Formats: sequence, structure tokens, C-alpha cells
Amino acid sequence: MKFIKTLYADKYLLAIIAISFTVAILIHFPESIALFEQMQSDILFPDIHFWDVFTEIVFTFLSLLLLFAVNMALFKFGDLSISVSWKKLLTSFVLTGVLSSLLGKGFVFLHHTLGLPAITATVHHYMHPMRDLIMTSLVTGSCYMFHLIRRQQKVSIENQQLQAENIRNQYEALKHQLNPHMLFNSLNALRSLVREDQERAQEYILELSHVLRYTLQSNDSQSVRLCDEMEFASAYIFLLKMRYEDSIVFDINIHPHLDEFRLPPMAVQVLIENAVKHNEISSRRPLNICIETNEAGVLKVSNRIQPKLTSTNGTGVGLMNLTRRYKLLFHQDITITEDSHFTVSLPLISESV
Repeated sequence: MKFIKTLYADKYLLAIIAISFTVAILIHFPESIALFEQMQSDILFPDIHFWDVFTEIVFTFLSLLLLFAVNMALFKFGDLSISVSWKKLLTSFVLTGVLSSLLGKGFVFLHHTLGLPAITATVHHYMHPMRDLIMTSLVTGSCYMFHLIRRQQKVSIENQQLQAENIRNQYEALKHQLNPHMLFNSLNALRSLVREDQERAQEYILELSHVLRYTLQSNDSQSVRLCDEMEFASAYIFLLKMRYEDSIVFDINIHPHLDEFRLPPMAVQVLIENAVKHNEISSRRPLNICIETNEAGVLKVSNRIQPKLTSTNGTGVGLMNLTRRYKLLFHQDITITEDSHFTVSLPLISESV
């Protein structure tokens, strides 16, 4: 049972056995046909019997397995750290041919000394050199082909690992870039609030600690559920409402069936922060931010464009960071439209993807 499991686990060993068995059958196919064709049996293979053909097939099968084993052991075709030169390949071909011929002579010796069943027809003996050439070419060619396939698979796996590591490193860099950015903006807001109302500033600090706790926890995740992200966004919205009161309004409409869909952590917070940073927020012109999902599984964050009287040129860290995270993690793009409203659409990712 253990041997069978090992056999299925090693696909190359399974391929060698399958090749050896198939070739052993095909090489002795004319003799096998002669068992059922009386005319051909009498002319080409007189006095042929089932056990003669069976013994020849079994011996050829075992010979092929031995030739494969010798090549793998001597020429290290299974060692991917060793390159196979044309000189080594030619040496393998010559040695395999010699061994195949010797094995054939050994079988004849066993036939004469021990009476091992064998095909004695003259035409069969004339075909031995051709069969040796076929077996030699097949064994050497298959070993070399297996070596090339294994090397290609190794290179492919290494490239995938390097690509995954590169994506991981880029993503970590983006997260480390985003957290200080968010903290810097929150502390700026806190500085303004302290000047206006110290009691509310204390409450702001308390809620800010909850927000920062989420940012630290999300550092361990490449994506979060929409319901978790909106819970964090609600805490962040609470901070904004404390600061701007009725000058900022949020319309939130999230379909419950999308709660388990995923997106990068802090994605909604980035878009809210972007709207707050670039638009006028006052009792004269309240800022309305709409956060909604549609049936297509897209989250949209939009606001009416109302530029500040004193323009501020942002660094673009937030949106650029979010765009890169979507490309790295999900190989998708976010959509930005700008007319009377500034709208960012985020594709939500199903857990099954």
C-alpha cells in the first residue's frame, strides 16, 4: 500500500513504468499478432507459444526499468543542480546501447542454460539490433526530457515565489506608507479641535484610539470583509462628525448580501479622507458624501465637487496607494469619474475568488 502511494506521488516514476510497459508491448507486437494469425505464425515465427512472447515482454519491461535506473544513477538526470551537456547525453546513449545489447545476450544465455521460454525464430533475432536502438533512444531521450521538464518546473516555481515575494514586499511598503499618512491627518484634525473644545478633543482621542487599533490589526491582513471595513469607517465618520458637526453629511446604503465580500483594509477611509481634504466643509456649503453598493458588487464613494477657497495641493498618497493595492492584490483597477461629482468605484471581491 505504501509503495502504491509513493508511486502515485512520484509522477516521473509512474511515467517511466508506463513508458517501459507500453514499449515492451509494442516492440513485441508482431510476435503477439502471430499468436492469433496462423499463416503469419507458420511463416515468420514457427513454433511460437504464448509463454515465449510473455517472457520476452516481461524481460524487455524489466530491462527498460533497469536502463532507466542506471541512467538516473550514473548521469544524475534527476539532479536539477547539474546541467546535462551534449557530451553527457552522448555517453548516456552509448552506454545504454551497450547495456541493452548485453541484456539481450544475457536473456539468450538464460534461454539456453535454464530453458527460459523465448522466441527462437530467425527473423526475431535479426530484429534485435533495431530493438536495441529503439530502447536506447527511448531511454536516453526520455531521461533528458524529464530533466528538462523538471528544470522548467523548478524555474517556474522559483519565478512564482519571487513574484509572490515581490508583491508581498510592495504591499508591506504600501501599508507602512498609509498608516503614518492617516495618523498625520488625524493628529492635524485633533490639533484644530483642541483649540476649539478641549472636552470634545478628549472624546476625539478616545475614538481615535479605536480607529488606530483597527489600522494595527488590519496590518496582518491583505483584505478585509466589507462589514468590518464599514464598521471601521463608521468610527472614522464619528470622528469627522465630532469635528465638523452638521457641516458634513453621510448617506450610507450597503447591501447586506455583500457584507462578506472583500476589499483592501482602510479603502473606504482613504476615500472619505480624500473628499474631506479637497472640498469645502462649512455650514454654508455642507459636504455630502455618499457611500453605496450596487447589485454588480461595486462600492461607490462620491461627493459633490466644491473646491476650497484656498486650494491645497495634495500629495495623492491615498488614491495612488489604493490603486496600487488593488492591482497587486486583485489584479483589478478602481474607477474614478469626475464631473459635477467626484466618484470612486471599488470592485468588491468575492471570498471564493
